[in-house]
Amino acid sequence: MMSSSAVIEVKDVGMTYKTRDGRSHTALEGCNFDVAPGEFVSVVGQSGSGKSTLLRIISGLINNTSGEVLLKGKNVAHSLRELAMVFQAPVLLPWRNNLDNVLLPMEFRKAVTPQVRAYAKELLEIAGLGDQATKYSYELSGGMQQRVAICRALVSRPDILLMDEPFGALDAMTRDTMNFELQRIWHETRQSVLFVTHSIPEAIWLADRVIVVGDRPGRIVADIKIDIPRLRTREHRFSEDFTAYERQIEALIGTPGAIS
Repeated sequence: MMSSSAVIEVKDVGMTYKTRDGRSHTALEGCNFDVAPGEFVSVVGQSGSGKSTLLRIISGLINNTSGEVLLKGKNVAHSLRELAMVFQAPVLLPWRNNLDNVLLPMEFRKAVTPQVRAYAKELLEIAGLGDQATKYSYELSGGMQQRVAICRALVSRPDILLMDEPFGALDAMTRDTMNFELQRIWHETRQSVLFVTHSIPEAIWLADRVIVVGDRPGRIVADIKIDIPRLRTREHRFSEDFTAYERQIEALIGTPGAIS
């Protein structure tokens, strides 16, 4: 059931487009869910299930063909400044130091004040990069660069942070570390997050709820509350409860959940 206080409401969203041969292809059909203030929601599904398409609709990058997306009760198309997005690649500007990369969205808005600059530095501290503020992206590891990108997305204090497989390009060990780092950053900021991934363990580890997208056309087949205490540890990752969630989601989407 949709919450009247939800940050994001996805209502009967569908996406149909024409292929090159003139046929119609339905990528998404009848998707319904919401994200509450301060909630971390993961979206998981097989490659090609439409989960990234769904995120791009929510972000306003593409237009849905049916249904609507509301941000705090208003059509998301009129509220794009109130959301931020993190992609798989950090896309930092190499000629700007890390602090200036974080401040970039506020420069575009002509809104860099002493308070905003102090908040950008605070975000880098929260991300464990306080001593890297004056360094450049090429001096950082891939995981550290992605942390800068997360700080850049948070600096405008968005109503919701959208994340499209942000750790997909990282090696397995760095990705595991980034799961811990993102959990810690979320715990510090209590930012509303909608996180798309193809990794079942990652989805469970990070989320309060996991939205499971079925395949072709993409539709919501389950909305699962993750009842594992915060902050989560490696012991939780290998617990019986965690394994039970993995099996439940694997059965729904028919794919093994190991991070790849």
